[in-house]
Amino acid sequence: MATPTHTASRSERPAAADPLDDRELRAWRGMLRIHATLTKALDAELEAAHGLPLTSYEVLLHLDDAEGQRMRMSDLATTVILSRSGLTRLVDRLEREGLIARESCASDARGSFATLTPAGRRKLAAARATHLAGVRSMFLDHFSGEELELLGSAWERLLPGVGSAPGARCG
Repeated sequence: MATPTHTASRSERPAAADPLDDRELRAWRGMLRIHATLTKALDAELEAAHGLPLTSYEVLLHLDDAEGQRMRMSDLATTVILSRSGLTRLVDRLEREGLIARESCASDARGSFATLTPAGRRKLAAARATHLAGVRSMFLDHFSGEELELLGSAWERLLPGVGSAPGARCG
């Protein structure tokens, strides 16, 4: 994790075990609550309009962004922040629905690729407008351009590359 750049000096900071002050608590709980609330709402919209949960949408989106529209399963699990077993269950379902295909890895018999199918591309294209409208109305539209720059900078400070990583577009 990157070293914070906009904090009090070491001697002015509370000890790690000190309770969070009101400002810290408001920021931390706010981030957790907003993430959970927005994720749940975006998931419900995609599910209602397209029968596609948000995690499935994310898998299709990352595959669409990947070179050759395929990714190693281990890389995909890391990208969508799922355990390997969680991703395997999700990929099994998406494969049954014909949205992705699994291919063996010629250089590693234990590895496999998830590949976006034409049906998966169509499903993603249909769901994209719903997702983007939700992201804008529930989140982005509540901030000025300057505030969005500040948020992006804050996320980048906490997790360098978060906004520029391959497959990071929201699309």
